[in-house]
Amino acid sequence: MKKLLRYLKAYKKETIIAPLFKMLEASFELFVPLVIASIIDIGIGREDMPYIAKMGGILILLGIIGLTCSLIAQFYAAKAAVGFGTALRSDLFAHIQSLSYEEIDKTGASTLITRMTSDTNQIQSGVNLVLRLFLRSPFIVFGAMIMAFTVDTKSAFIFVVAIPLLAIVVFTIMAVSIPLYKKVQKQLDKVLLITRENLTGVRVIRSVCRQGHEIKSFEDANDCLMDIQVFVGRISAFLNPITFIIVNGALIALIWVGGLQVDGGIITQGAVIALVNYMSQILVELIKLANLIINITKSLACANRLNEIFDLEPSIKNNAPTSSSDIISDAAEAISFHQVSFAYGGSKEYALENISFSVKKGETLGIIGGTGSGKSTLIHLLPRFYDTQEGSVLINGRNVTEYDLESLRSKFGIVPQRAVLFKGSIRENICFGKANASDEEIKKALKTAQALEFVENKHDKLDTFLEQGGTNLSGGQKQRLTIARALVGNPEFLILDDSASALDFATDAALRKALKNDIADCTVLLVSQRATTIKDADKIIVLDDGKIAGLGTHKELLTSCDVYREICLSQLSEKEVLGA
Repeated sequence: MKKLLRYLKAYKKETIIAPLFKMLEASFELFVPLVIASIIDIGIGREDMPYIAKMGGILILLGIIGLTCSLIAQFYAAKAAVGFGTALRSDLFAHIQSLSYEEIDKTGASTLITRMTSDTNQIQSGVNLVLRLFLRSPFIVFGAMIMAFTVDTKSAFIFVVAIPLLAIVVFTIMAVSIPLYKKVQKQLDKVLLITRENLTGVRVIRSVCRQGHEIKSFEDANDCLMDIQVFVGRISAFLNPITFIIVNGALIALIWVGGLQVDGGIITQGAVIALVNYMSQILVELIKLANLIINITKSLACANRLNEIFDLEPSIKNNAPTSSSDIISDAAEAISFHQVSFAYGGSKEYALENISFSVKKGETLGIIGGTGSGKSTLIHLLPRFYDTQEGSVLINGRNVTEYDLESLRSKFGIVPQRAVLFKGSIRENICFGKANASDEEIKKALKTAQALEFVENKHDKLDTFLEQGGTNLSGGQKQRLTIARALVGNPEFLILDDSASALDFATDAALRKALKNDIADCTVLLVSQRATTIKDADKIIVLDDGKIAGLGTHKELLTSCDVYREICLSQLSEKEVLGA
């Protein structure tokens, strides 16, 4: 939690004012039992109505002052807590954005979402409660004990015994609860993971009639979460009854001792009432303190989970200064792989092994292979989404590790396998590729991507609103828009990662023709399972189980690579293969 307290530095004034005014409120509250004792002993004992009215006015005044102090404290505590939460979320989001694919894969999207939302909200709530109650409750507990000594020393020793007993109970339950609340949050991660998978894969689940199985999986995870929460709730629930037992036992002892003192003429009846009021104040504050301890326990568990994310160091380091990153190289080879091997984190087997090839500027490279052969992995090494374990990847004759990351990635227009569109207009989505793109540039990119016709047929054209994920478009329309988004920034390298899989053969052919004519200077990498998509490429790489099975043109590979020939014969007629 200490690491996260730096977010309160901008709210030093609020973090001082909030507890200060709570202490002032508590101070005025401690005088109330003395005023009541005076009313009983003097006003009622002497039947002095003016005195009762005067002391009643003082009680009202103390109440108004206490309310004012409380409102001021609540305002500044809320301001500090909300500001703390806002800054924490911003930094956490920025830190997650800085992580490489490797850390995000290892941690998991579901737990990152939980920590960004549920955990952060819990910590924010904890900060608010601490500012309001952390000093106030102990102040009243010990203040009431001190005030009790001013009333009667003998009776006050009951407070000396009761308060340490209460402290032992509170801190014991806190020590047991903290590890359990960590388990609660971990199980919440699991529930969120199942929820996220079901919502994103709802069409697949329904198409294979797995609703019943998924409902049961969710119920099992949800029941497990409930069981853990109930268990830790039962432990926390011990706090209130044990507290009541100790305090009520102290009250019984106080009334017993106080009654004997009154019979002996040592103290007055008002003094006994004052002592009982002080004990009642302690009871109320300890209930508040118990709830505060439970919330602090949850907040500490959540803070530790957030620190785990902040402690993650991105494996992709920006090694190059920005000033030297835009040097233009005269190297003829736009892309070069030299004996590259790569394995995903935690895997003992290489996803790519001993990969070597080169592509000249303006050439089109086709990459084909079976599922899991390493096609997407290979292209992810170019913009440094992952770093190689062995070998080197060169862009324009320079190792990718020598580039400034932003400069390197700005050279690429990337269309991933899964078409991702954001909630907003078509124009806003295309402008993700170039923030200041004009309508002419957008339409040019749409035309090349074979998307202009269907966009122009929309009622609002470029201002057509897209739902989250582009759910109001077909699969082919989504893919064409993502291709246009990549093209609008005029990239030096265009990567199409199986991004025409939803297009019909005619549209696919028109797209390849437009790419060849409209962006002739761009180096294009086509990743596809379709032989027709890559057969006209200047160079084709055939991947098989992470290794290069063949490298050359379509005609060369038909005679030299069995894997490629099998792929072609499985998709095309023999006449199409030989006549291509």
